[in-house]
Amino acid sequence: MYQLKYGCNPNQKPAEIRSVAGELPFKVLNGTPGYINFMDAFNSWQLVKELKSVIGMPAAASFKHVSPAGAAIGLPLTEELKKAYLVEETDLSPVATAYVRARGADRVSSYGDWAALSDIVDTSTALILKKEVSDGIIAPGYTQEALEILKQKKGGKYNIIEIDTSYEPYEIETRQIFGIEFVQKRNNYRPSSEDLKNIVTKTQDLSEHSKRDMLLAMITLKYTQSNSVCYVSDGQVIGCGAGQQSRIHCTRLAGDKADIWFLKQHPKVLNLKFKQGVGRTERDNAIDLFVRNDVTSYEFNMLNHVLEAPPERLTEYEKEKWIEGLKNITLGSDAFFPFRDNIDRAYRSGVKYIVQPGGALRDEIVINACNEYKMVMAMTGVRLFHH
Repeated sequence: MYQLKYGCNPNQKPAEIRSVAGELPFKVLNGTPGYINFMDAFNSWQLVKELKSVIGMPAAASFKHVSPAGAAIGLPLTEELKKAYLVEETDLSPVATAYVRARGADRVSSYGDWAALSDIVDTSTALILKKEVSDGIIAPGYTQEALEILKQKKGGKYNIIEIDTSYEPYEIETRQIFGIEFVQKRNNYRPSSEDLKNIVTKTQDLSEHSKRDMLLAMITLKYTQSNSVCYVSDGQVIGCGAGQQSRIHCTRLAGDKADIWFLKQHPKVLNLKFKQGVGRTERDNAIDLFVRNDVTSYEFNMLNHVLEAPPERLTEYEKEKWIEGLKNITLGSDAFFPFRDNIDRAYRSGVKYIVQPGGALRDEIVINACNEYKMVMAMTGVRLFHH
């Protein structure tokens, strides 16, 4: 048993977490994680552990409120992404790169995140985390130097959890809602390339990179609050729409985030000059304000407080032309698409590959929409709801 200060909210006392059988499979190396911290920690750990197992590369996730703001594997960064992620002058190990990519999907949403790493945290990763606003981290281990760096965060209160990699929970899981106990078999289905063989569109070609991104999407969705849709580009989630009641709202939300992610690589953004002393969080917020469509002139003028000179605003035409360069994106959905509007919206954000369970009454209409756009769609037959 591990005693907690309180549950989801301060009025929810007492609170604790318990092992179903045996010892708890983790050690708290620093800090005092709370109820929601542990929920993020255990969900995010499952995600990165599964990514590493299936794809075979170091993986990371940036979690907020029991859903990933981003997830990624440790592929090298382009020069543009290094600048967009504020790591131009930094030497990055593969595991550090995975976290930089995961946090880079939506740096504003990742503010105060819970970090999860599939591999032992090294000095490179710790130095990245040291600069970011983060609540805690879970990983299979830490080098001594990395641990000492992380222990200095938040005035020595940064939450650091070491997880036992050999731990596997029981196949049957339970939870309570309103005093009623729910019992089910754990969702231990592990996506694989076998799930991608049922390609239902006229265009059939799937590269190894697109297969990898489909698997990344499926595994991310498996640990995202449903309904959920995510967009993936070159080994990282670039937009995640979670917890929406309508499928099209998931697709729009995730697509808008993908567009913003790409707009943040526009030359006008990369060349913004910030005043001396402006921190990383202020930069993230300012850049987000700069690229968004729903910003008033008054809000935009607030950028003068952090920039060396008044910025030249991106026009709607410039945004549209830039987003046309967003290509070969993979989209995953945790359940079927009921209407073609999801496909129409996905196309606007450069989606070329789609993976989804299928099984809707209008599957044929959705397939025809994909054919119009020359997309490749795999139907897995596997729903990935997570609640």
